[in-house]
Amino acid sequence: MIQELDDVILESDLPKHGLRRGDIGTVVLIHRGGEGYEVEFTTLDGETVAVVTLLAAQVRPAHTREIAHARELAGSAS
Repeated sequence: MIQELDDVILESDLPKHGLRRGDIGTVVLIHRGGEGYEVEFTTLDGETVAVVTLLAAQVRPAHTREIAHARELAGSAS
């Protein structure tokens, strides 16, 4: 079961928030025993990109033997 402060993987694109399937977020609040989650997505330097309320089907726990992948946030300057 996903717990608060667990890293989760986004299962679908959220263009409104600039998020893509596969992005990694941190659970900051659990709704209704796991029916949904408040998830914070940040840049690698800790800047919050979005805090989004998601249904359980929209995220999954991170699995062992997975590797993180970095991408530039759309519309950001280097």
